[in-house]
Amino acid sequence: MRKLILKMSISIDGFVGGPNGEIDWIFGSMDEGVTAWLVDTLWLAGVHIMGSRTYQDMAAYWPSSTEPFAAPMNEIPKVVFSRKGLVQSPNVTLTTAAFKDATRIKSPGDKKTLDIAPSIEASWIDVKVASGDLAGEISRLKQQTGKAILAHGGAGFARSLVESGLIDEYRLLIHPAVLGRGLSLFSGLTKPRDLKLVNTTVFGTGAVAHIYRPVA
Repeated sequence: MRKLILKMSISIDGFVGGPNGEIDWIFGSMDEGVTAWLVDTLWLAGVHIMGSRTYQDMAAYWPSSTEPFAAPMNEIPKVVFSRKGLVQSPNVTLTTAAFKDATRIKSPGDKKTLDIAPSIEASWIDVKVASGDLAGEISRLKQQTGKAILAHGGAGFARSLVESGLIDEYRLLIHPAVLGRGLSLFSGLTKPRDLKLVNTTVFGTGAVAHIYRPVA
């Protein structure tokens, strides 16, 4: 059985996005070390799972990116979770504040203007859609052979996974930023959850990567 990993950037005070989903606060603490850690995490995956709104952000951004994250994001299969049972084809008008922050802050050199390879475009159009009960859909993915299931946001989808108790490993990149208010990752929990810290990596920018696993 393969495991479910949740990867999220998070502020010191526990937010994964600003009040409107802003993520501009994460970019100031990115460096080569952080990038390498994130790329290694992405390549752990045999499948990326995400909510439908995050899908629109990623489908609009990664196919034309030359960043180190682009290869695993474009090449690894995706499953989009949508209660409606369908997902609109990539459409930039459906993107969120996270996409706008990323495209505004990233330098022009991070984006290319060449034609997108058909295989990359297809990897974002020909996605699988999971619309059933969350626990059931995750259980089916876990029963499949292959590398880990890596979960991305958005915040609502990530909270649902946290509440479900199905996450086998948390990979939280804690940025040296305090937001005061925003979108919380753990606000939906009805009782405390014990986690075991299995690894910590401190980066020169002040960001800290924590890997936690649930206490059995």
